[in-house]
Amino acid sequence: MCILRSSSWDGEIAKKKHLKSINYPLELGVHTFDERHMLKDWRDKLLNRVKAVAGKLPRQALPVPAKLKSILGGRRDMALVGIDISSTSVKLLQLARRGNGYEVKYYAVVPLPKGAAAEKEIKQPEKVVKAIERLIARSGTSAKAAAIAVSSSAVITKVIQMQAGLSERELEADIELEAEKYIPHPLDEVSLDYEVLGPTAQNPELNNVLLVASYSANVESRVAVVEEAGLAVKVVDVESYTMERAFHLLAPYLPKEMTEGVVAIVDIGSSMTMLNVIENGRLIYLHEELFGGNQLTQVIQQRYGLSQEQAELAKVSGELPDDYEKQVLEPFCKMVAQQTQRFLQFFYSSSPYSKIDGLLVAGGVAETDGLLATLQQDLGVDVRIANPLAHMEIASNLNAELLQHDAPSLLVATGLALRGFM
Repeated sequence: MCILRSSSWDGEIAKKKHLKSINYPLELGVHTFDERHMLKDWRDKLLNRVKAVAGKLPRQALPVPAKLKSILGGRRDMALVGIDISSTSVKLLQLARRGNGYEVKYYAVVPLPKGAAAEKEIKQPEKVVKAIERLIARSGTSAKAAAIAVSSSAVITKVIQMQAGLSERELEADIELEAEKYIPHPLDEVSLDYEVLGPTAQNPELNNVLLVASYSANVESRVAVVEEAGLAVKVVDVESYTMERAFHLLAPYLPKEMTEGVVAIVDIGSSMTMLNVIENGRLIYLHEELFGGNQLTQVIQQRYGLSQEQAELAKVSGELPDDYEKQVLEPFCKMVAQQTQRFLQFFYSSSPYSKIDGLLVAGGVAETDGLLATLQQDLGVDVRIANPLAHMEIASNLNAELLQHDAPSLLVATGLALRGFM
């Protein structure tokens, strides 16, 4: 079952550390907002998205780790844990089916040591491995299979047209040749995958085929730390698509204007903010930028003379001086609203759209006092917290209150955990 959508990234993907902001207008179906511009910029893209070696493309041309499994496939209803590795923490979530819904069976969050990961790259693998080992032990899960995600900012997907009726071997050979047109790097440095999406609307003798490409090193580094911690990686996904998948859990409880219109999800992490725009349940745009809750921590440090650790603890506990709300918190909420508005302007300027029908707020900053009210007032749209677990059953051994507090930061982990059922 194909989870990925027909999409193509635009803009320069930042492997160079000085690049702070990335935009990704996606294809609508197979028609881009500006196809000529997309093709012109295609050679500038840093490719990264994966699939593994479960018998897809020829191994001699595509040296992918032998243990890396399918991005697009996977056995249904398997005991699969979603492992989300961010710059500041690792998160685990495991779900079980309950009738037409799901139950949260296991979950845990463990902070990463400073410097272990940065800008979604693993810098100190041994520290990440130890954190994942603690994560597994803390959660209590006995599952041995995991789904992980690579950063959206490192991913390229492209829908191409291929002749229908080809055998799998013929299709693989043709796709390898076709991939060379779009990938400005040696194929022995890149992992590839494809999925046949079905006939094109214009010509039933042609199939739309989703081509996915990734620098193998980006995938291997994540697979390695998870497998070293004792889990077998069965699925490698992309963060933006995991969030799209999690959105479908929210959709039944949202106003019709959101589910049938254009809704933005702003995921504000510690150091990175990601804006996903979804129309009719499908991802159409992505923007990432270095901005997050760390800015609030830094202001608390500077204003009150605290260490980073003390500032983080004070931020969580709320034990701060009386002027904190007026002098620190309210300006921060305004800054988030301004950044979100700026991200949306990027979307409007690169697409046919001029408004959104609602905004969902995710990430560790989502529960910040006054943030939703500020966003709603400044943006003039319906603003809600993105809690993918709000309508799930919760296992009796879990701390339900703590889980609901953490839920807005578990969108990626939720989307990954759902891969056990798709």
